[in-house]
Amino acid sequence: MLHSYILKTLQVGIPQRYGISEIGQPVWETSFFRTPTSQPRWLYRTHLEGCEQADKQNHGRPDQAVLLYSSTHYPLWKNELGVSEIGPGGFGENFTVEGLSEETACIGDIYTLGEAQIQVSGPRYPCWKIERRWNLQGLTARVAETGRTGWYCRVLREGAVEPGMTIKLTQRPYPAWTVALTNDFAHSRNKDLKIARELASCPLLHEFWQELVVRQAQKLN
Repeated sequence: MLHSYILKTLQVGIPQRYGISEIGQPVWETSFFRTPTSQPRWLYRTHLEGCEQADKQNHGRPDQAVLLYSSTHYPLWKNELGVSEIGPGGFGENFTVEGLSEETACIGDIYTLGEAQIQVSGPRYPCWKIERRWNLQGLTARVAETGRTGWYCRVLREGAVEPGMTIKLTQRPYPAWTVALTNDFAHSRNKDLKIARELASCPLLHEFWQELVVRQAQKLN
């Protein structure tokens, strides 16, 4: 396959405590605040070097080893939210990528970055941390509504990664099952139960999403 993309920026973060927000929430500990780094980092099976999860109960599993987000989303967010400082790492991603998005990334896609190899496991389900990070009520729902969620990958082969690397698509076993389509079912924008069940049968889709897409489609029928 000839498809290739760019790892535009690389972000890392560790759990830290933050104070009361403008929307009145108390002190919290999170690693959601991730900042770009220019240094090469080792991509392990479970995480990117320099990253650590604060909530290990809901994050940090092998199917969530690395979070990707499209660089094309940031100009849209800046315009819509009026927040000039929002940029790479602003949605908690490890990799900000150019040329790839939820509309084009497919479940089971395998990408190589140097010696490292990753595989798409499913979308990121937007959580409350997004709007708390930016002190903007309703932002989490807006992320779900727009489909600009980002997506998770599992690591098939470890290796060093750095900004500017080429991301090469090497396998696409399920070209019909995009991250965007998965989001549409999960957030009740598609009610085709037959297709939902077919998508849920994809063995490379994380089991959380296998259950969710069918459950949401059933609610609409």
